[in-house]
Amino acid sequence: MKLYTVPLAPNPTKVMLYLAEREAKGAKFDLELVTVNTLKAKHREPEHLARNPFGTLPVLELDSGRFIRESLAIIEYLEDKFPTGALLSSDPETRAYQRDLERIADVRFLMPSGTYVHMTNSPIGYPPNPERAAQLKIQMQPPLDFLEAELSDGRQFLTGAEVSVADCTLAAAFQFIRYIKEDLIEERRFLRGWDERYRSRDAAKLVLKW
Repeated sequence: MKLYTVPLAPNPTKVMLYLAEREAKGAKFDLELVTVNTLKAKHREPEHLARNPFGTLPVLELDSGRFIRESLAIIEYLEDKFPTGALLSSDPETRAYQRDLERIADVRFLMPSGTYVHMTNSPIGYPPNPERAAQLKIQMQPPLDFLEAELSDGRQFLTGAEVSVADCTLAAAFQFIRYIKEDLIEERRFLRGWDERYRSRDAAKLVLKW
């Protein structure tokens, strides 16, 4: 299998954090990592568009030649293919809760935060749009408040005592925001404690640069 990825970008970072967390639990993935240089627009060239017509990353190429193009689908494929030490619980209710928080972290925060970075100081050269950035900053407050409330019961990680995919997603979003040297956590002390705990993990240190 081949994983096409790029440093810093939030969705590839989410998958790389997931892989690091799984490997820390003993999982063995026979994966070749291939960097696609987005700064040189390699993701828009025919070679990559043949893998993913949307031009996004990451992309997982299976041994069969099929491509998996969405980050969560890649993670869930690896959860199913290599079940030992999986991050998702086998209990249906717990698993649903883990998936729910991952979707909240992704759809309600990672996605708008990624656009916020590009509207503020894009690493690939999109023009700044202060008005749109201000709107996105307001939009991101409710999910941050929600996650702060979830963490207020003293849990170590987003869904409990163990790391889940939701932690990988949120950590990837926060790293992308740190690229523009902003702090959206503000006075949310439980969320800040989570951020410090997660970044101190050996698996996180292998992937996160800020």
